[in-house]
Amino acid sequence: MGAATSADPGRDRIGFIGLGIMGQPMARNLMAAGTALVVWNRSAAAYGPFRAAGARVATSPAEVFAQARTVIVMLVDAAATDAVLGRGQPGFAAMVAGRTVICMGSNPPDYSRALGAEIEAAGGCYVEAPVSGSRKPAEAGQLVGMLGGDPAAVERVRPLLRPVCRETIVCGGLGQALLMKLSVNLYLNQMLAGLAEAVHFADRHGLDLASFQATIDAGPMACDVTRVKLPKLVSGDYFPQAVMNDALNSQGMITAAARAAGIATPLLDCGRALYAEAVAQGHGALDMVAVRKAIEARTAAGPCRAGEAAGC
Repeated sequence: MGAATSADPGRDRIGFIGLGIMGQPMARNLMAAGTALVVWNRSAAAYGPFRAAGARVATSPAEVFAQARTVIVMLVDAAATDAVLGRGQPGFAAMVAGRTVICMGSNPPDYSRALGAEIEAAGGCYVEAPVSGSRKPAEAGQLVGMLGGDPAAVERVRPLLRPVCRETIVCGGLGQALLMKLSVNLYLNQMLAGLAEAVHFADRHGLDLASFQATIDAGPMACDVTRVKLPKLVSGDYFPQAVMNDALNSQGMITAAARAAGIATPLLDCGRALYAEAVAQGHGALDMVAVRKAIEARTAAGPCRAGEAAGC
């Protein structure tokens, strides 16, 4: 499969693969800014709004690469990325040759380095661009992008991400942006677990949760995260903005990176246990603030005994 030529009417079209919770609003914001897209998703149910807005709908990932020089990939994990790109299959190298692949999912840093090396060996270009933020910031075009890769390639793709990200931060070579994402998520995940525990504590003491929310909102701990997540906790709204399964996957990647570097992670270890319990209880498809349900279950079991069992 050769590179697109100047006679190709789709030469300025951008490919977008992965129209999930995050991918849909990101792709919509690109289109709203005038970016011509060719899209593909594993579930065809996502295509309707994009067809209506004028996007081309491809029948396969290979067709996306055939019609676009630059392809954004926003998939749930490394396994999904490999499967969709056909990594390890005979057609992979020809498909990515002459193309720039921007991988915006959250993957292990070592995986990203290996994928980037294979794409570059095939004559393509690879930039990792994980984002910080969930569905609401994605809808508002207010994500924070972390960019890793060859400096020239990073600067080429940076303008493309303006409709998606309020800030793009250059983090270094391949793997560095994903390590930055893991560092941010270590803080975020435990922050949300702490917020959920505080709501549970206030609720069990019979405090008015609206007043609790007003107190947080008026104080020094108020931030974009509390303004979005605290109302969900107070109302018991677990409709997903960022799902529990993804939070647990993130915790696992952070733990692996920490162990490889010999780093102690006492808060991460307790938080990971809570997220794992919530997923085991059947809450994996809910918003990650449903970690509160794991805390509630520990209370019901007896907090001292449950805490000792989890090693926290």
